[in-house]
Amino acid sequence: MNVEDYLDKQGCIFKLTAHEPVYTAEQLATVEHVPPHHVAKTVIVRADNDTFYLCVLPADRKVSLYNLKQHLDVEHLRLATESEMERLFADAEVGAEPPFGNLYNLPTLMDKTLAKDKEIVFQAGTHDRAIRMAMDDYMRLAHPTVLKFSYPTAFDEIESMPLDPFFYDPFQL
Repeated sequence: MNVEDYLDKQGCIFKLTAHEPVYTAEQLATVEHVPPHHVAKTVIVRADNDTFYLCVLPADRKVSLYNLKQHLDVEHLRLATESEMERLFADAEVGAEPPFGNLYNLPTLMDKTLAKDKEIVFQAGTHDRAIRMAMDDYMRLAHPTVLKFSYPTAFDEIESMPLDPFFYDPFQL
């Protein structure tokens, strides 16, 4: 059952929009005219016990595998491969998985930073459709476990910059 049918069947109010194909959550934020921290992206991870988890987090953040390993109490954790995602999400395009793990018999983990929003925007299983719905309805239907497991994408950009000793001088007033 695709996500639109599921939401209809549950009597949920949502808005479906069509747009040009986009392949990242940041691009989705642009075409939907919402800030990236209001767009949910899904990241699928696989734990050492062969359990897959559907992680839901804001578009402008990344999964901290270290933090997630601590929460899940597992030794090994990695991102799912594209072939694993194709197998798990037969009715969705790879990279456009909807944030409802319960539709695919997967535990859903939601990052705490996204849970505070009033609404959620996400890809509807394809790269050219998005769904916008109330966060309360999403929480009621998806039953996510809310954890803190992400960090801002900007940290990656800062860490990749060369260290310039003259950029910051603690002795200069």
